[in-house]
Amino acid sequence: MRSSNPVFSRRGFSRDNGGYAGFDAQYAQAGTATNPYATNPYAIDPTTGMPAAPARGAAMTIDDVVSRTAMTLGVLIVTSVVAWLALPVDPANLGKSYMIGVGAALVAFVLAMVQSFKRKPSPGLILAYAAFEGFFLGVISAATSYYLSAGVVIQAVLGTMCVFAAVLVAYKMRWIRVTRRFTGFVMAAALGFVLLMLANSLFMLFGGGDGLGFRSGPLGIVFGIVGVVLGACFLAMDFKQVEDGVTYGAPREEAWLAAFGLTMTLVWIYLELLRLFQILSGDD
Repeated sequence: MRSSNPVFSRRGFSRDNGGYAGFDAQYAQAGTATNPYATNPYAIDPTTGMPAAPARGAAMTIDDVVSRTAMTLGVLIVTSVVAWLALPVDPANLGKSYMIGVGAALVAFVLAMVQSFKRKPSPGLILAYAAFEGFFLGVISAATSYYLSAGVVIQAVLGTMCVFAAVLVAYKMRWIRVTRRFTGFVMAAALGFVLLMLANSLFMLFGGGDGLGFRSGPLGIVFGIVGVVLGACFLAMDFKQVEDGVTYGAPREEAWLAAFGLTMTLVWIYLELLRLFQILSGDD
């Protein structure tokens, strides 16, 4: 099984149908019989009296994932607050602030793509992504607070925290089981969702108004709920990847990759909730 997150999709955290961990599969393709991360570093070769395998490096733990995720989200929150306080969103300056926010979002997207195709996680790149993404979120949140109310932003933040907690509990209780069928369905639904949102944005850009109406009115509420549900599914898939990474002995540096993936998913959920609460507040 592969994760929905592009940063996880090139890593073999999970178990394949044949019963091998993803790290095992990578080394099997290279002609190595066993996963070096799973090898007992203290085993002795009886013929030579020497260690049978090189000592294993530090493996990823849940604490590693929690600490890296806290650092990444911390950077995102700090830059969000800076953008909120530094950029004016009154009618006279809103356009300029939005341009800066969109520019930050584009930089964050490029950094995310670069990290996604790197063979190893780069902490500096991941933290830079969080900084620019946070700046974008700060502009969007400040504008929402100014033109609607700060309550909408607070609702979106609390809603994101509640979704995270609910999915984590459901996953730990095994109410949600991440299987190949589950992953395939979520990926197909996510692709359809993104294509519809892209089409809606293009119609808004060239045709004006609400485009196809997917992000406003009753239809916008439906699509907002769908977006949140998809985000919750992504979270479950990310939890599965983290669990498999810990179980199968992924290197400690992979904790940065886990933090990166979780941050992207939480940003998705926050933006969907923010838009949903905007619609419910009467701003179509």
